Amino acid sequence: MSGHSKWATTKHKKAATDKARGKLFAKLIRQVEVAAREGGGDLNSNATLRTMYAKARDASVPSDTIERAIKRGTGELEGVRYEAATYEGYAPAGVAVIVECLTDNRNRTGADVRTIFTRGGGSMAEPGSVSWQFERKGLVLLPRSVDEDQLMLLVADAGAEDLADDGDSWRVTCAPTDLARVRAVLEGADLPIQSADLAMVPTTSVPLEDLETARKVLRVIEALEDHDDVQQVWSNFDIPDAILEAVEA
Repeated sequence: MSGHSKWATTKHKKAATDKARGKLFAKLIRQVEVAAREGGGDLNSNATLRTMYAKARDASVPSDTIERAIKRGTGELEGVRYEAATYEGYAPAGVAVIVECLTDNRNRTGADVRTIFTRGGGSMAEPGSVSWQFERKGLVLLPRSVDEDQLMLLVADAGAEDLADDGDSWRVTCAPTDLARVRAVLEGADLPIQSADLAMVPTTSVPLEDLETARKVLRVIEALEDHDDVQQVWSNFDIPDAILEAVEA
C-alpha cells in the first residue's frame, strides 16, 4: 500500500489547483446527492450521507451547495438522476483496478471507461474478476505530526483494526460501519484529520519496479480519475519510493 498511498498524497496536492478543485466539488456533490436519494436526507439516520457530507465539508464545499444536493437527492429540487456503476479491469503489468462511477448514462460511461483501459494498454474485465482482490474498509488519514501513542490509544478504543505509518501521514483502518465512530473519537480529541472515507483496500499488491511500467499504469489511473463520471479509482499497485520520485520528476 505504501507506493499507492504516497501517490494518493501526491494527488491531494494536485487537487489544490482551481481546475482540479472544481472537478472535485462536482464529484463530491454528486456523491451527496445519490446518498440522499438512496437513504434519505437525514444525516442522523443515513450513515452514507453523513460520511459524504463530512467528505464534502473537508474539501471546503459550501454548506448551501451541499444542502441543495441533498434536496435534489430527496426530490425537493429537480435535477439529473444519477446511478452507481462499477467497472473492473486491468492496467499494464496486471494491476487490478476498480472504477466506481455515478452516471446518467451507463452505456456512455461504460464505453468511455473501456476506451481508457484499451488505449492505456490495459483491458476491461468481467464483474467480480477483480473485486475479490479488495476489501471494503474505512480509512482515516492524519498528519505524521500526531503523537503515535495517543493516536494508538484512541483508535483502539474506537474499534479500529489497524494503525500504519504511511511516511507523511498515519493511516487508520477500520470496518466500514465503524468509520463514523472512529472519526468522531479523533475529532473529539481535537486531532487534525486529512481525510476520512470508505475505500477498497487491496489484499495483495503488484510491485512496479520499472519506471516506464509505473508511468504506463499511472497514466491509466489518472485518465480514469479525470473522467467526469468517475468518483473513485482503486488499484493494487505498489511503487517503490525511488520509482515514484522519478515519475513525479
